[in-house]
Amino acid sequence: MGDSRSYDPFASATTIASAVRQGRYSAQQATEVTLARIREIDPALGAFTVVLSERAMEQARSVDQRLADGEPLPLAGVPVAVKDHIWLAGTPATNGSRVLAGFTPDQDAVVVRRLVAAGAVIVGKTNNPEFCYRGDCESPVFGVTRNPYDLDRTPGGSSGGSAAAVAAGMAVLALGGDGGGSIRNPAAFCGIAGHKPTYGLVPVTPGFRGWPSLGTFGPMARRVGDLRAMLGVIAGPHNSDLTSVPVGLSFAAPERRDTDLTGLRVAVSADLGYAEVDSEIRASFFETVRVLEELGCQVVEAQPSVADDPVDLWSAIVACESYASEGPLLDRESELTEFSVESIRAGQAYSARDYLDLQWRRAELSARWAAFLEDFDVIAYPGHQMQPFRHADSNRMHQDLSHWGIDLIANLAGQPATSVPTGLTPSGLPTGIQLMARRFADADLLHAAETLERNLDMPAPEAPFGPSSGS
Repeated sequence: MGDSRSYDPFASATTIASAVRQGRYSAQQATEVTLARIREIDPALGAFTVVLSERAMEQARSVDQRLADGEPLPLAGVPVAVKDHIWLAGTPATNGSRVLAGFTPDQDAVVVRRLVAAGAVIVGKTNNPEFCYRGDCESPVFGVTRNPYDLDRTPGGSSGGSAAAVAAGMAVLALGGDGGGSIRNPAAFCGIAGHKPTYGLVPVTPGFRGWPSLGTFGPMARRVGDLRAMLGVIAGPHNSDLTSVPVGLSFAAPERRDTDLTGLRVAVSADLGYAEVDSEIRASFFETVRVLEELGCQVVEAQPSVADDPVDLWSAIVACESYASEGPLLDRESELTEFSVESIRAGQAYSARDYLDLQWRRAELSARWAAFLEDFDVIAYPGHQMQPFRHADSNRMHQDLSHWGIDLIANLAGQPATSVPTGLTPSGLPTGIQLMARRFADADLLHAAETLERNLDMPAPEAPFGPSSGS
């Protein structure tokens, strides 16, 4: 059946699934090429914590058989990477910590089950920093993950392994998690697309406690259309997750692709009124804003007034939830990183009343953003505040949270946000733009993001392991 040489690891997920369904190549052939690519490339990148070669081939054989039996599999044979933080039965889930190095869950997360049911092939698990606390991707268990565009730089975090795997063609799709930009930051750093869904749209159980009021799982891919295809598979309520909600959204590809965005009301802000933004990132952002104007958007520079510092508010909520989740691990403090110990201990200062007061302040912020977006369909802002930093600078970059604040509103307000790659800065590093919309407007948001993406004049990727280097 088919020819594995026709499989392109940089093709879209929808193209690959269609080719497998049509018999141009099999799921087994696509998986074999992907596993070979991981063996060749990942030693230099360190994206994967576990490569599931035998399991992946078994899944691929099952996909080919299910297709022969007539099952309509939307993600037939598509290689997918899963963040270490997300549970996969029988596979280590260390959450980047030595304390959990021996933990292997006996259940799949709901999102993993749904991907496999849709015909996806899980090729491995990807690196994240300890407890997903940082915006880089260095784990005490698995070491450093490197950016495919510059091996001396970080791919971002905490879903940095997933982003690097997708950017380098070692997976077509990846599952990430986002409690404070952890999908969107590495997407921008690695030149791929990422979507933080509306809070409650995607179930996060079973799994680690993490930051339960802020975090969600979401798709990462090289193209926005693939985000939509993956979200259509993983979204929807599940009885095991009391925060998941039944919303009748369709993520099917539109029958007609709009060539412009005429009439879309877009607020634009280079800093959301409080963030420090790199000059090259700012310049790239306004170049993309001009594309939005050319597409017919009604563009207005605006953002809600900053009545409460979102960085301080987010940090306090995170401190409380980190202590509730990881506090019991402090009895093994010597096995934790200093950063993690400080982050966990910060939550000891808060009472239950303090935590509820913080959530009350958060509700006020969310209401202010909801009111603002009554006058706009989306707000656009930079994919991240800075360019990918060097591994040697990581500790310095994490000492000042002002470097990270632009991502936090979407988590605090529970709103969907999509990171769209917009090309390279003059320094030759990836950059992107974020679009954020009202809660549960994910489908419309992804449609706008995909239309923008199609109209961007982006240079061909020049990453060491990108399509230009062959595979």
